[in-house]
Amino acid sequence: MASALQHYDSLDKHFLCLATPGAGKTLAAAEIAARLYEQNKIDFILCFSPSVTVSQGIHSTFARRLNRRFDGLIGAIGCSYTYQNMLFFNKDFWQILIKSRVLVIFDEIHHSAGISVETANAWGEEIILNIQSQAAYTLALTGTPWRSDNAPITLSRYLEPDNTIKCDYTYGLAEAVRDGVCRSPKIVLVDNGQLSVTDDENETKIFGSIKDLLSESSICYQSIISNNKAISYLLDQGCRKLAEIRQTNPAAGGLIVASSVEHASKILCVLRNEFHQSAIIVTYKEQEPSQIIEQFRHSNTQWIVSVGMVSEGTDIPRLQICCHLSRVKTELYFRQVLGRILRVCNAPNQQAWLYTFAEPMLTEFAHRIGTEIPDSLVIIKDTIDHSTLSPENNIESKSIELNTSVFNIEFDDKGTLTRAITSNDSHTGSKVYDAAPCLSFEVLGDFRQQVIATFDSPF
Repeated sequence: MASALQHYDSLDKHFLCLATPGAGKTLAAAEIAARLYEQNKIDFILCFSPSVTVSQGIHSTFARRLNRRFDGLIGAIGCSYTYQNMLFFNKDFWQILIKSRVLVIFDEIHHSAGISVETANAWGEEIILNIQSQAAYTLALTGTPWRSDNAPITLSRYLEPDNTIKCDYTYGLAEAVRDGVCRSPKIVLVDNGQLSVTDDENETKIFGSIKDLLSESSICYQSIISNNKAISYLLDQGCRKLAEIRQTNPAAGGLIVASSVEHASKILCVLRNEFHQSAIIVTYKEQEPSQIIEQFRHSNTQWIVSVGMVSEGTDIPRLQICCHLSRVKTELYFRQVLGRILRVCNAPNQQAWLYTFAEPMLTEFAHRIGTEIPDSLVIIKDTIDHSTLSPENNIESKSIELNTSVFNIEFDDKGTLTRAITSNDSHTGSKVYDAAPCLSFEVLGDFRQQVIATFDSPF
């Protein structure tokens, strides 16, 4: 907080704060806003965030800290919006930044791309045109200060010669664990030594690890996370650990990140029928997903199964277990998912466990979780493909391990790809591939685990 206020006093009105997921960026932002208002440096506060759930959380936190209405109506001191809202504001709305001293706060600023109108995505363009020069101050917050498409982040500065992002303040996971702000996570990488692939000529090959399977066969990662035996094993481990934690923390809960609505529904059935767990599901298909999340936050339900809904910024401190069964394999998404189980609460047991499979990229991400900004990702492209800069927030719907744009995919009970409907057909808008005869995938061996505990003290 002091760093931001000193920064603003030096006449630099843009401040970028890197704070690890789960560290409480919203609380810090509310405190900074309150201090600026008490010092008579601002008249109004605008907040933007990537989802309705996060926006509602910001509204509550700021209203409580400032002891003022934060709904944007007459007499309010500010308002909280999603980035999507920006696209519907007219010129009259933006006049407030010209006529008043406004602090604009961006939660998870990495959703906005571009440092010029020519390179910006939809949200970045709105920030550049209507906020960058007009705001009295801006406060940009992120737990992952890079984008998976390597595009520059709006309002950010990059340092030569390596084009690394310049964060005005950094509060990493190691510091947060040390200070008791975040839990010390343990990441469990699950592997198997006998993975069988049979082709359409009935020839079978056995692979000794997930890494070998993915690198030496045509089987994709989706086949693993859709396999019944693999799902049951990972959920069994998660349920056992959750039961152990709930002996001292009766309200502790678990999050399962699924790859599709169908995948989530299958996982929900396994949780309820095989493991007799209380569980709910939240996806984009629900009418009021934010209400479902809010109900789970204050309930005693054991599990919430999500498809892209319980991700960055969602504050559910009772979450202590996560099963990562998403097909999205980017470091940004991996860290944001891990962040959902890092928020501390008042319960006596503050363990945090994430279970996932030993896919090579996820394994690499797990081993370098202590690195705040991976060097290989923080670069600026000379030219940017605007088609990759979609402002949509649902990462889950945009990632699939096929060489074509897939709208719908189907797998059988063993995780074998059976059908893919794509957007490549110029006449019908879709094309159907039936893939069942090609490969059959089975898990035959016993599972093994590697536990990574980066921040555990040896003392």
